[in-house]
Amino acid sequence: MKEIIITKENEGQRADKFIRKFLNDAPLSFIYKVFRKKDVKVNGHWIKIDYILKINDVLRIYVTDEQLSEFNNPKPIEKVKFNHEIVYEDENILIVNKPRGLLVHGDSEEKRITLANQVLNYLYSKGEYDPKNSLGFTPAPAHRIDRNTSGLVVFGKTIKALQILLDMFKDKESLEKTYLALVVDKLDKTGVINAPLIKDSKSGLVHVDFQNKFAKTAISEYEVEQYFKDYTLVNVKILTGRTHQIRAHMKYINHPVVGDGKYGDFAVNKIFKNDFNFENQFLHARKIKFINAKEELSYLNGKTFVAKLNDDEAKIIKLLK
Repeated sequence: MKEIIITKENEGQRADKFIRKFLNDAPLSFIYKVFRKKDVKVNGHWIKIDYILKINDVLRIYVTDEQLSEFNNPKPIEKVKFNHEIVYEDENILIVNKPRGLLVHGDSEEKRITLANQVLNYLYSKGEYDPKNSLGFTPAPAHRIDRNTSGLVVFGKTIKALQILLDMFKDKESLEKTYLALVVDKLDKTGVINAPLIKDSKSGLVHVDFQNKFAKTAISEYEVEQYFKDYTLVNVKILTGRTHQIRAHMKYINHPVVGDGKYGDFAVNKIFKNDFNFENQFLHARKIKFINAKEELSYLNGKTFVAKLNDDEAKIIKLLK
């Protein structure tokens, strides 16, 4: 039998999901079996599979030592460096300024060198995370930005904080997200782009389509920060969080993001490659404002967090002046 005291880091999870993470090598049929046989109890009482765990609950899983040894095998932390700017941190959340070129999560080509793994290393080095004693929860990002977009990424350090953050990033009324983009030619001082987007499943690209009923509402507001001779530095607020929203919207209004290899002006991109050795979209997740954070994160309401530009992007702006 294994007894676990539920802590703040792990409360708020369904019992079956918690046990699936704790017994991470157990087949799903085994998890269902322990509930069916009433081999899971909380505070001395048998519980249903959808019971929501609370802080200080005493969870008992009636498995043998052999089963525990076989099925409880925490994944080791990949050793990678962490040298990124921490914009904000407390006991619940961590906000990191991600550099351009780094994945937030792993993909089919890269699973080790990711921001998520680097953050786990950082928390492990501080003694705030240990896979052997995590009881099924792993700190994780509440959202993602493209590999070649720099800027703010928010992590939940507890299960409750992560759940609240995940809900907030789905709700446009809870957060205000602002990006900084360098675009081709001169934009009007302010504007709103209300143009639905649909993704092409073959190419992976999105485009504006007012006719297709499956196209999703996409709204971007922008305000110019600075004009240059042939370019504009602009702040863009996204009121909806669609894939490649800013990049597709800027292409739609004929002011593509500089350096964008999918939606950009390829002649301009060549200039930036030759003159500045810059080959990716000039797009930076600059600012996040918390508006309607609930429960444990309500203290964040009204707070705004800002990430400075990466050195190479800042250098380009200085040279364009």
